[in-house]
Amino acid sequence: MNVHNAEIIISAVSPAQYPETDLPEIALAGRSNVGKSSFINTLINRKNLARTSGKPGKTQTLNFYLIEDALHFVDVPGYGYAKVSKTERAKWGQMIETYITTREQLKAVVSLIDLRHPPTQEDIQMYEFLKYYDIPVIIVATKSDKIPRGKWNKHESVIKKALNFDKKDDFILFSSQTKNGKEEAWQAIEKYL
Repeated sequence: MNVHNAEIIISAVSPAQYPETDLPEIALAGRSNVGKSSFINTLINRKNLARTSGKPGKTQTLNFYLIEDALHFVDVPGYGYAKVSKTERAKWGQMIETYITTREQLKAVVSLIDLRHPPTQEDIQMYEFLKYYDIPVIIVATKSDKIPRGKWNKHESVIKKALNFDKKDDFILFSSQTKNGKEEAWQAIEKYL
């Protein structure tokens, strides 16, 4: 998809605030600091529509981005960030779970995992959660530019093994620096629209 129009339309914390449209939605989930904002900005050819931050844990709402009047990207709060209280984290968890399990417009979830490290417990839980609810998952392994190409396969298999990866799901190596994986990510997303 070639994106010319993209805008954030609402930051929601409850279903009452979700946009009232029938547009398909693609949610983006991942650990704080995994590169979700950079991923969104790369896909929509923008420098900073989704704000990247030196402070992980910045996104505390479900941010709905309208893309080409055709779909919504929904940026969900990053998980696994230590500087947030347990109650706050539980609230986010509830908010994310409500959205993912009840939103009919949700067509797939892009689950971002840092290629450089084995998946965290939260990455694994997120994947299992999505599989349990039968929600299509696209795994995007970010920051591939930080690893020599010759080691990509090794890192990919570490992630797949930890997740007990389902071969039916898409797995994309991605870098917002080099734009590697951008086309593949769009192709994977477009299958669900």
